Amino acid sequence: MQYEKLLKKLKSMEKPENVEGMARYGINPKNNLGISIYKLRPIAKEIGKNHDLALKLWNSGIHDARLLACFIDDPKKVTSKQMDLWAYNFDSWDICDQACTSLFDLTPLAWEKILEWSKHEKEFVKRGAFSLIAGLAVHDKNANDKMFEKLFPIIIRESNDDRNYVKKAVNWALRNIGKRNKVLNKKAIETAKNILEIDSKTARWIANDVIRELTSEKVLKRFEKKT
Repeated sequence: MQYEKLLKKLKSMEKPENVEGMARYGINPKNNLGISIYKLRPIAKEIGKNHDLALKLWNSGIHDARLLACFIDDPKKVTSKQMDLWAYNFDSWDICDQACTSLFDLTPLAWEKILEWSKHEKEFVKRGAFSLIAGLAVHDKNANDKMFEKLFPIIIRESNDDRNYVKKAVNWALRNIGKRNKVLNKKAIETAKNILEIDSKTARWIANDVIRELTSEKVLKRFEKKT
């Protein structure tokens, strides 16, 4: 599907009434057509992987087109420069999370970007680091436990960042690691207990929420099913 034709299609699907609702959930209303993600995914499936088209869609600056770009880009063709550029453009948690858990976490560059972005000052770039962790914990079947254990000091270090979209992603990252398997569950809980000792309201919120979920019957039963 050609870029111009696709852009025309997206604009024909505009739902202005949805934008206000999205804004209430913290999704940036700027350049937002209000198209549901459940409408965008079938379009992505129809298009297939198309790196060049993804770049054009991202450069359009349209929120919905950028989401679509995350779904159709080829992770094998994504470069370090592209990842940094897109991350710097993140202006909403949903764009950040879809880029990181639908595309970037499938690239071989994901692990190094965690180290870089976790130190970044921009809120959504830093969130990107922890969204990557959350995505890798689910999608990277080849990663061993040690690789995730090396991320615990980063999670502890950033657990006192009180910015809403950072703290929620730090929490998400640690919870997802702890749901990967029994061993990491135990170590993620230990990490949360270490965070609990930090003199920070944000750190305490992260730690208590992680401990509550990772010790829940629902999570523990999941491990029993796998054994």
